[in-house]
Amino acid sequence: MVDTDWDPYGGDAQLTPVFGRLRLRTLVMLRWLAVAGQTLTVLLVHFVIGFELPIGFCLGVILASAWINTWLTLSVPPQRFARDWEAFAQLGYDVIQLCILLMLTGGLWNPFVIMLVAPVMISVAALPPRWSIGVGALAMAGTGAMWLWSLPLPWFAGEQIHLPGVYVLGLWSAIFTSIAFTAVYSWRVSQEGKRMATALAATQSVLSREQRLSALGALAAAAAHELGTPLATIQLTAKEMLRDLKDNELLREDAELMVAQARRCRDILKRLSQERSVSDIRHDRLEFLAALEEASTPLRGLGPMVEVQLAEGQGSEPPVLRRMPEILYGIGNFIENAVDFADTRVTVEGRWDPGNVYIRVIDDGPGFSPEILSRIGEPYTTTRSGTPGQGGLGLGVFIAKTMIENSGGVVRFDNAGPQGGAVVSIRWPRKEVEAPPALG
Repeated sequence: MVDTDWDPYGGDAQLTPVFGRLRLRTLVMLRWLAVAGQTLTVLLVHFVIGFELPIGFCLGVILASAWINTWLTLSVPPQRFARDWEAFAQLGYDVIQLCILLMLTGGLWNPFVIMLVAPVMISVAALPPRWSIGVGALAMAGTGAMWLWSLPLPWFAGEQIHLPGVYVLGLWSAIFTSIAFTAVYSWRVSQEGKRMATALAATQSVLSREQRLSALGALAAAAAHELGTPLATIQLTAKEMLRDLKDNELLREDAELMVAQARRCRDILKRLSQERSVSDIRHDRLEFLAALEEASTPLRGLGPMVEVQLAEGQGSEPPVLRRMPEILYGIGNFIENAVDFADTRVTVEGRWDPGNVYIRVIDDGPGFSPEILSRIGEPYTTTRSGTPGQGGLGLGVFIAKTMIENSGGVVRFDNAGPQGGAVVSIRWPRKEVEAPPALG
């Protein structure tokens, strides 16, 4: 269920909820700019430069746009998002209006014919493909109409401009190609922006969830503290009832049960409180091996064996890390993907030196395919196509990589060698992830 108070589309199922949706106010504002520019240009050409042109018809075409803008401003809430067909209709009108104005002032010979690209770019960036293709088709049809008929280009009195037909054809082809190229380019850029916005939103959502889970321990401690006193009162009251019910065997059993359950509840709360007071230290300080175990434990027993090991011979004690949900999530995601692709074994290897901390996740699967190895970590890049129930290396890896990099780490994807197997290598500067020394 969608709360329409918070839904920017007002719960309208005809809207496509994508990045770049246009508000009516935006379309109106852009049209006012066009009206102002067209009016200034026509008046300047006719009255200042002195070129003859059908001033009445030109101002009438411009006035129509002004009237439409005024009607939209008065009748439609400006903050409302435009439906797809509404945006198409308005942008399509802008194309037709501009084509008519150009046909009155020289057609393809008019240097302002390049302005036909603007509505096409807006439609490609904000509308679904079927609507943006329609706007582009209108613009191309308009250029074709201008090639077939248009009034002469306004020029000095007694002089005429004659351009060869081949040149006019080339000019039309250039405008046609510019519209098509600009449309494709704008579509590609807008799609990349939409995908990145969606992926980053998912990253923020996952990080927020991990942080909420991390805060549950504090909530448990608070609950243990607050519930301790009422449970003690219940236990004390039940004991007094037990003493007063020596002769009533049935009620005595109930009182004994109350005492036992109250004692159990107090033991549970005591354990939670103790674990939290102890884990307050663990919450900020996590042994290196413990961090790897915590990230890999949920993935054990899912098929391939998951082995965690620390490299030896480092010459110093393993580092103690700060507990950071984004790091644990990132490592866990890489291990999960390795488990999905491994044949029999996944190795999680940790090592360190005086300046850095390293983690490698290695599997004995087929490895990364060469065609996507350079693109792993980009949103929606996957080594699987439509495998039900399998995430592959797509958005999940993008989220994990983003979180690791935000924590100061560097992620690298490689293949183990000709024998197969994928390797995910992570490196952090120790100062970014190492916990401060414990207070003595």
